[in-house]
Amino acid sequence: MMQRPPPQEEFLLKETNPHLGGGKHTGDKHTSTYDLVEQMQYLYVRVVKAKDLPAKDVTGSCDPYVEVKLGNYKGTTRHFEKKSNPEWNQVFAFSKDRLQSSVLEVTVKDKDLVKDDFIGRVLFDLNEVPKRVPPDSPLAPQWYRLEDRKSEKVKGELMLAVWMGTQADEAFPEAWNSDASGVTGADGLANIRSKVYLSPKLWYLRVNVIEAQDLQPSDKGRFPDVFVKAILGNQALRTRISQSRNINPLWNEDLMFVAAEPFEEPLILSVEDRVAPNKDEVLGRCAIPLQYVDRRLDHKPVNTRWYNLEKYVVVEGDKKKETKFASRIHMRICLEGGYHVLDESTHYSSDLRPTAKQLWKTAIGVLEVGILNAQGLMPMKTKDGRGTTDAYCVAKYGQKWVRTRTIIDSFTPKWNEQYTWEVFDPCTVITIGVFDNCHLHGGDKAAQSRDARIGKVRIRLSTLETDRVYTHSYPLLVLHPNGVKKTGEIHLAVRFTCSSLLNMMHMYSHPLLPKMHYIHPLTVSQLDSLRHQATQIVSMRLSRAEPPLRKEVVEYMLDVGSHMWSMRRSKANFFRIMGVLGGLIAVGKWFDQICHWKNPITTVLIHILFIILVMYPELILPTIFLYLFLIGVWYYRWRPRHPPHMDTRLSHADSAHPDELDEEFDTFPTSRPSDIIRMRYDRLRSIAGRIQTVVGDLATQGERLQSLLSWRDPRATALFVIFCLVAAIVLYVTPFQVVALLTGFYVLRHPRFRHKLPSVPLNFFRRLPARTDCML
Repeated sequence: MMQRPPPQEEFLLKETNPHLGGGKHTGDKHTSTYDLVEQMQYLYVRVVKAKDLPAKDVTGSCDPYVEVKLGNYKGTTRHFEKKSNPEWNQVFAFSKDRLQSSVLEVTVKDKDLVKDDFIGRVLFDLNEVPKRVPPDSPLAPQWYRLEDRKSEKVKGELMLAVWMGTQADEAFPEAWNSDASGVTGADGLANIRSKVYLSPKLWYLRVNVIEAQDLQPSDKGRFPDVFVKAILGNQALRTRISQSRNINPLWNEDLMFVAAEPFEEPLILSVEDRVAPNKDEVLGRCAIPLQYVDRRLDHKPVNTRWYNLEKYVVVEGDKKKETKFASRIHMRICLEGGYHVLDESTHYSSDLRPTAKQLWKTAIGVLEVGILNAQGLMPMKTKDGRGTTDAYCVAKYGQKWVRTRTIIDSFTPKWNEQYTWEVFDPCTVITIGVFDNCHLHGGDKAAQSRDARIGKVRIRLSTLETDRVYTHSYPLLVLHPNGVKKTGEIHLAVRFTCSSLLNMMHMYSHPLLPKMHYIHPLTVSQLDSLRHQATQIVSMRLSRAEPPLRKEVVEYMLDVGSHMWSMRRSKANFFRIMGVLGGLIAVGKWFDQICHWKNPITTVLIHILFIILVMYPELILPTIFLYLFLIGVWYYRWRPRHPPHMDTRLSHADSAHPDELDEEFDTFPTSRPSDIIRMRYDRLRSIAGRIQTVVGDLATQGERLQSLLSWRDPRATALFVIFCLVAAIVLYVTPFQVVALLTGFYVLRHPRFRHKLPSVPLNFFRRLPARTDCML
């Protein structure tokens, strides 16, 4: 038995009223750089260096480190081997919400195998700690004499700076944080800090393979079947087999690749001969470094070049090259700067600019996002026998990715981090994802684990009013094989500021993509494969950053699997189409009711309007636009008050059958047993049959229109041609107003004058031949 869908209120957006920026954002929005987040107070301790530390070991040396302790929270610096004047320059941040003591204790210790020796300490009363607010200059560190446990001065001094500040402090991103006190090791600490990443700069590489000359196949007695194979990184493409079938083959074929700066790998081309069904012989190779390839910004052709084909190509190393100067290949190769390289799902693009910076237009505004907190997160893993979640957020807009710090072991994490992006087009989408960090303690086991998805939010900038601060709690929804789940809520503050309203309005008259996409369009299958390559390159490059933005995170943010077949998605799209057609059907039904005089008063009013419009035809267009204006003004009362969000009802996620969900989460190729595959295949065939019927019916109507004048049915075409001649003569001698009035009155005639049978024109149209009778 299927479970009932959960209550829809659970999945709705909630408007909130947080205390942002210490209440400053209501007035002048430039008062603080952190005006979209709630202020969080921290006690900062910068441990700079020490001098003249006494020797504690038997060897007469000192291996010093510093322990910073506040109540139960304790942070330690790295230790130095045998150094009495160490330099650490490390910052520690203790959250004021969690302060458990009024005394800060900074202790210098000597690292030992058995028990670390106490060297000296410095105590601070928290009531005496100064406050610092950016943009004040950082607090200068001072030397403090070390004391023993009886508060008596001992040998050695420690340079420190201690102050109270907020998360807006410059020291905050790199500081050790009391929220993450359980994390150890440099790898673990690097994995929890906030970071900004940049996508690699992507180019389309166009390889126009024209011809080859003087090839030398091993078997001289047969016509060669020659093709060209091109490899760039893990992308491999090949031309068709040349129809020339001689040693000077001709192709004139384009191959498209995605390349990313910095260009690490050359383009490797090989000319191959198909000597047997599964056997190819390499006739020559060449390697082309992309650094020296021409770049073009428009559709003007670049120069062609002849490249020598060599028997062996050595990219790195000193292997001897055996060169055949006689064989060469003619090509036109260029990096396309005028296209935008699509790496995201086209429905959710955050950037539509061309690759070449010279073609970028000026920014039209700024997008600011405050990632405040999350509520009610689900436990994503078990630790010490209990459920836990270590949550962080990733936001992606344009080429800039941001990652918040990880809040350890909390179902209600508070980040309060603010980020800014330049906006070049309002019809773009920012994506914010929430993940569970599974790489806190480093090691091989953590390296193999994957960060779990908690959910994501998309906000289309064009749906936001300018200069308004939107503070909403968004539901985090994830589709699992057993249904849709709400995994919590994320609290965001969003503001879209426009620098020039005129510029932004002007954007709406521009094409969405750069003009090269329209002058030299790429095919749908090309775009699909290029987008797949682009996402692979982006995820690979970002996973090599330090700390890495992992492959599973990048692929979830870029909607990599959105093109896969899904019964649920197909149903959702079908109902979307029906929703769009529903409005047209409603208008048709309303007009049918008028024609059948269901409400005589309305029909009489329509008659009066119709007579006025026929007598004064110049009023037709003004009346239509006036009606549209009035409808638009009327609907202003019900305009949306909040950004759109994930809709489970629209996605059919709350009513999907378990087997449909299992099919959606199946791998490609499938990993399910054959009987399930057979059942799914039969179901797919039945749905495809229905789609096929609809498409066929549409094609039939179009072919009937074409056959009106094609003489396929000579009698029907003769009747139509004679009708056209008579109609032309009648319309020529009859005033247009009379024809329009008679036609309108005939359409609006009373039901008692109507026939139950279809009309003559409809009968005639349905009898016209289509090409269905030629189908096998």
